[in-house]
Amino acid sequence: MTTTIALITGANKGIGLATARQLGALGWTVLVGARDATRGRKAERTLRDGGADARFVPLEVTDEQSVAAAAKFVEEEYGHLDVLVNNAGIVGADGLTLPSETNLATLREVYETNVFGVVAMTNALLPLLREAPAARIVNVSSEVGSIAVMTDPQDALFPLTSIPYPTSKAALNMVTAMYAKELRNTPIKVNAANPGYCATDMNGNSGFRTSEQGAEVSVHLATLPAHGPSGHLWGFQTDAGGGYGVLPW
Repeated sequence: MTTTIALITGANKGIGLATARQLGALGWTVLVGARDATRGRKAERTLRDGGADARFVPLEVTDEQSVAAAAKFVEEEYGHLDVLVNNAGIVGADGLTLPSETNLATLREVYETNVFGVVAMTNALLPLLREAPAARIVNVSSEVGSIAVMTDPQDALFPLTSIPYPTSKAALNMVTAMYAKELRNTPIKVNAANPGYCATDMNGNSGFRTSEQGAEVSVHLATLPAHGPSGHLWGFQTDAGGGYGVLPW
């Protein structure tokens, strides 16, 4: 029987680790992409202790050589990739300032990971995703990347005024739409995930949802059936009484 292979970036903690755990529970092989080797191996052990078939893969999404090495590893070990979860993301050291106080160095740093890293990963792994019967690409985004949400005075997120993180996720949403359009006549589905405001290191664990709940969104999109959608921002709906559904771009 052919093993289902999933590669998750930023999988050593938070939503990424929870995603790996949930996919591993399905009997999949989960490749734990992490830039920190110590944390990556610790995550691998944790997942293995929980019964998952997990392997640590050294991966820094902002480093083209690291991305190429990870793609080569997957090709040599498995020959295909069923699911790519582009989960790695950052806010930046001072990424939640007013637009007029935006630090360009922070802006570049955030885009390197949240946008350029996703494109680099997707392009490097796409040949292996094409080798799978029906691959899935999941880009972990956010509702703060929805222009419709962020410009609605009635929305709970309206007070948030910042450039680096929200605009990087808006760009990621468009990246998702463009890949979905390119691959529309293939079995590959490409979607953006909104995990909701989860308690992670990124926000000082201030979120009201757990990493496990956030991971449910990525897992749902990673396991879409053949008739499932492509080119959507899907996930937790803060202003719709909770629950899951399609969010506006």
